[in-house]
Amino acid sequence: MGKLLTFSLLVAALAVLLGERIINLRRIALASRELVQNHLPNCVPIKGLVYGSEDITILPNGRALISTGLKFPGLPSFSDGPGKIFSIDLEDPRIKPVELRIARNFDVDSFNPHGISTFIDQSDDTIYLFVVNHPEGRSQVEIFKFIEEDNTLEHVKTITHKLLYSVNDVVAVGVESFYATNDHYFLQEPLRSLEPLLGLAWCSLVFHGPGDVRVVSEGYGSANGINASPDQRHVYAMDIVGHSVRVLERQEDNSLISMKSVDVGSLCDNIEVEPRTGDLWLGCHPNGWKLFNHDPQDPAGSEVIRIQNILSEQPLVSQVYADDGSVLIGSSVAAPYGGKLLIGSVFHKALCCDLSQEI
Repeated sequence: MGKLLTFSLLVAALAVLLGERIINLRRIALASRELVQNHLPNCVPIKGLVYGSEDITILPNGRALISTGLKFPGLPSFSDGPGKIFSIDLEDPRIKPVELRIARNFDVDSFNPHGISTFIDQSDDTIYLFVVNHPEGRSQVEIFKFIEEDNTLEHVKTITHKLLYSVNDVVAVGVESFYATNDHYFLQEPLRSLEPLLGLAWCSLVFHGPGDVRVVSEGYGSANGINASPDQRHVYAMDIVGHSVRVLERQEDNSLISMKSVDVGSLCDNIEVEPRTGDLWLGCHPNGWKLFNHDPQDPAGSEVIRIQNILSEQPLVSQVYADDGSVLIGSSVAAPYGGKLLIGSVFHKALCCDLSQEI
């Protein structure tokens, strides 16, 4: 009788603990959140981008680079083919995506691009494109030269390291130097999926440079998008399950000092920085529960958040766009240029919106 009572109490305690963890997970995922539509004028789908546009970055001349076709654990993918990189000239009113041809010896069949970043070498104006790649589920960073006049990418180098084990995004700060986010601590299931359930904050940022690879920031529930201020003195990292952007000061030795976190109230993914103002533009998932359940009858929505004056004592956080999933599912990035806003998604389409009345 005593053993049965002990067992019953143990089962009851475990049930209470599991119930509390599920309630907490739903809170983190914003499972009860419903959006009020907040559309921008003249938003149109971008023809040819139908298998996701997980990350977008825009060069100073208005050339947008877009990673497409991501296959990510737990999320749907509607393409059986490899991922691709597209380019759009935003100075051209046609907004026409062009697939970039990858030259030289590179395994395009297993290409699975995720976060991207660019670096322009001021000594010769060479444009380098850094791409997080997940061939067969692995994590590595590819460095390409972008030959703009030929719409080609020349593969320069593949970077792998034991500290770059679950990479989500990168921000390039040199020809072979970058900061990267790890969005999980564990690599194998079921531990990987248990991280948010258990509320673990074990994810990290890593600096990688020639002869120098180290963890430079820790304590993230899931480190996601990353970018830098226009002067590269500050790094911005998204803790997607913490609903916040962490602001870090970059040191001469490339270490990072955490300054503060800015709450955004959503599950924000990638970060783009407007070079003129320094404003942050975030592509966000307003309801993560719907995103991972992926019910076509109740789709996940999309949200774009802008942060102005992020280095001040009172940053201004505002919602620029919101949709309940009837137009765009699972927004992951928002990139402004010249009165236009490109909004990309993990596995759905991409939009080009008129931003002239908002800025």
